Amino acid sequence: CPQKQITNGGPFCVEFACVVLRHTGYLSRMSPAGIGVDSPDDLCILYSNRAACYLKDGNSADCIQDCTKALELQPYSLKPLLRRAMAYESLERYRKAYVDYKTVLQMDTGIQAAHDSVHRITKMLIEEDGPEWREKLPEIPAVPLSVQQQHREKPASIEQAQAPGQQNTLTKSTLNPKPSTQAKGVGLLKQEGNGLVKKGLFQEALQKYSECLALKPDDCALYTNRAVCYLKLLNFEEAKQDCDSAIRLDPTNKKAFYRRALAFKGLQVIKLPPSRLLGLFINLS
Repeated sequence: CPQKQITNGGPFCVEFACVVLRHTGYLSRMSPAGIGVDSPDDLCILYSNRAACYLKDGNSADCIQDCTKALELQPYSLKPLLRRAMAYESLERYRKAYVDYKTVLQMDTGIQAAHDSVHRITKMLIEEDGPEWREKLPEIPAVPLSVQQQHREKPASIEQAQAPGQQNTLTKSTLNPKPSTQAKGVGLLKQEGNGLVKKGLFQEALQKYSECLALKPDDCALYTNRAVCYLKLLNFEEAKQDCDSAIRLDPTNKKAFYRRALAFKGLQVIKLPPSRLLGLFINLS
């Protein structure tokens, strides 16, 4: 953003201020009775867009407020959930951020930003609350299967597919690849992921498989491969979700059932101290 001025002791982006004011003007003129039957959708989009401006400018509190309003209109809207999770995390409200990220991942397991944040927040909560950290979390809502299927049929946006700090790195050709380019890209990324697994670099391999899934979300093998990485990283819930996705695509996939069984085993003993967990699952395959 080229133009900045100091407001309340910090930099404020004039460009985003203009966008916020524009959306605020729209919202002030709109009412459910005045814009027809589609007003909840329209209002949800406007609140979500204004929240994105607030988040970009570092105004996390107002971002959370607008995302919450958007979610009251459309309870399982992906972008407001993801933006609210990011805002909660920036305010160090980690339990609420964790719940929103996990809700997002029920709808789309290919969102790398959410996976990375869950992994990071889990470590923080274990250090803060100990083995019983899950018991202190708010309830994670169960997303209806119909909503999950609806989101899986939609292509991932830049914001949803990329980890924090990577949103501006994709080119137009990356976002809309030709079929042959896309297939070649998936194959190369998958090979890189497999090579990283052989070297024991599971976090890096996980990122490669996530990039593959953003391009090809119906590849069963990618889910089972990424599940291995989650198991090695002791992220058992995420491993289970990937195995669930693989089984939905291929109900006879033996690897998916076996790795889901390992994930269930990990979830059963998750309350043990981290040192015990590492000893139990160091030889997962």
